[in-house]
Amino acid sequence: MWGTFSRLWTACIFLASGIACAQVSGGLNAAAVNVKSSELETKGITDNWLSYNGDYTGRRHSSLTQITPANVSQMRAQWVFHTRNAGVLEVTPVVVNGIMYITGSNDAYALDARTGQMLWHHAREVTQGLIDDASGHINRGVAILGTRLYMETDNAHLLCLDARSGNLLWDVAYAPGNKNYGATSAPLVVKNKVLVGTSGGDDGVRGFVAAFDAETGKEAWRFWTIPAPGEKGSASWPGDMYLHGGGTTWMPGTYDPELNTVYWGTSNPSPDFEGTVRPGDDLYTNCVLALDPDTGKLKWYFQFTPHDLFDYDATETPVLVDMAYQGSPSKLLIEANRNGFVYILDRTSGKFLSASQFSLKQNWAKGIDENGRPIRTDLIPNVEGARICPGFAGATNWFSPSYSEATHLFYFMSLEECSVYSAGIEKFEEGKAYYSTGVKHSTNDDAEKVLIAYDPVRNQFVWRVPQVGNTHSFAGVMTTATGLVLFGDDTTSFEAVDGHTGKTLWHFNMGQSAHASPMAYAVNGKQYFAIAAGDDVFAFALPD
Repeated sequence: MWGTFSRLWTACIFLASGIACAQVSGGLNAAAVNVKSSELETKGITDNWLSYNGDYTGRRHSSLTQITPANVSQMRAQWVFHTRNAGVLEVTPVVVNGIMYITGSNDAYALDARTGQMLWHHAREVTQGLIDDASGHINRGVAILGTRLYMETDNAHLLCLDARSGNLLWDVAYAPGNKNYGATSAPLVVKNKVLVGTSGGDDGVRGFVAAFDAETGKEAWRFWTIPAPGEKGSASWPGDMYLHGGGTTWMPGTYDPELNTVYWGTSNPSPDFEGTVRPGDDLYTNCVLALDPDTGKLKWYFQFTPHDLFDYDATETPVLVDMAYQGSPSKLLIEANRNGFVYILDRTSGKFLSASQFSLKQNWAKGIDENGRPIRTDLIPNVEGARICPGFAGATNWFSPSYSEATHLFYFMSLEECSVYSAGIEKFEEGKAYYSTGVKHSTNDDAEKVLIAYDPVRNQFVWRVPQVGNTHSFAGVMTTATGLVLFGDDTTSFEAVDGHTGKTLWHFNMGQSAHASPMAYAVNGKQYFAIAAGDDVFAFALPD
């Protein structure tokens, strides 16, 4: 049993991929970290933020009530922690009993959540020779179970660390056979398994969700998102195209313990813009998958953008909401999709219930039919270049939405932007991206970021707040029980608005753009918010 460390020390081990080190300082109480599966299944987020989205629902709604619309204007920065990672931070911190865990590139840190003081640091060199998204060395955080932390690396290894010391317990390479694979996500712990995905949907890999035993690291199951020859959906993938079809799973899913179902989004098909080599719907790309976490078996799927030609990944968070819908108690899945529509599904069956267009410039579809399929226009990428909206970055993206139990509204950030898409046949080549061919900004369109509040019961957009500034943040939103909505805005500020009206109540200029989603926690009765921006993590609270 680990006790309390009284002085700084560093331990290193030699791996095939390089040297990994853990640096430990005083004040870490081993007994403070021991997260049970039952705690992960608890609905609602209070003092602890135990996973990437806070809890299994993906709602990012904190039940803490100390900070309110009436006093949020008094909130001040409490501490700032600077990391040594290779790229901008996209992590959402995890907090357990006053200890904060963050990642940057392949490094993991444990901090005192009250002060920002580092407790330990597990260092691992970034991987050389990666391409596209993986070459950015992005890491969005950890999962936790018991006294163990789990994180993905840029080259798709799953690491298990001791949460009390940062020591490496095991290391599993989970995406062999194609060096275009990468990983940018946080894992998801469900029961005794750690679920992971992969990046590289633009680079000709074959997507999957895989589960590993949390104790040993042994693989339990793997669901391939691109079917092999003879399997359902394989008609879209002639020859060996199934090996390069994309459909990656580069953001964590959500989970319903009562239905024992994991909901996981998949990315665009490969190649991105040339569809003649992958005819048909291209299953299971651009889908939300409902999987049995015990076996990996597919329960149902819903495809938002069949035969995608525009890079409209469906990796946006599938948010789980229980509410009265159309007069009946319902288990819903709500997703604001990159294709410009917000969807409501019955998450027990995958039945399509509604879709509403939120992207005002959207021109690739005339609407959504009664079965949830898009009614396409004739716009497709071509040799000359076609102006298509939403653009390459999507009408929304991976940054987190939030559903508020206080206002009963769904909040998300949208981008009004168009792109010029070009297409041409290219052969897959390992070590290179597989877009076939490219995209550029539409010079006739000004991009605008908009914070949107959506009422899923009335199927109405309640308000839209355009963002000022030009920093192009990729920051998500969160909500609180007091009716606050918090997010990183396009002026490099962390901002709080009234969830009922969208009125700005407070902001703090962090001086660098946020490419991460915020979270909340409490230590000894004091409520905090935290968000990553640039290379730093900021924590905020009311004055003592």
